[in-house]
Amino acid sequence: MEDFLTLKKQLCFAVYETASEFNKLYARVLQPFGLTYPQYLVLLALWESDGITVKDLGEKLDLGTGTLTPMLARMEANGWLQKRRSQQDERKVYIHLQPKALEEKPSITLSIREEIRSCQIGLDEYEQLMRQLNDLHKKLKERKS
Repeated sequence: MEDFLTLKKQLCFAVYETASEFNKLYARVLQPFGLTYPQYLVLLALWESDGITVKDLGEKLDLGTGTLTPMLARMEANGWLQKRRSQQDERKVYIHLQPKALEEKPSITLSIREEIRSCQIGLDEYEQLMRQLNDLHKKLKERKS
């Protein structure tokens, strides 16, 4: 049992170390585009469904408005997106991609794909890891407090 209590036997530490390496990988790839990793996640969400509300985007990314609002303001200032207040309900703000985000998408996704490929992760392994991490995430969210 004592062996289990070592740092290298902790699943949380393995996830932490892996996340740290992913952050470095994405920071390096996204830097030439002037993007941070969280901004890339915003673009991914908008590439899936452009024109969603700030509230829906926050729910999709699990980010609060305190984090999301300044990030969206920076992205808008840099020409990635535009925020538009609803004419029907002024409480709703919609986010729309700007041409820059659509034009840069192929270059960004190619750079990410090449960097992931350089990690020697095959498609089957990638899909298996995704399933396992999604299962783990679900179990952590559903645990009894």
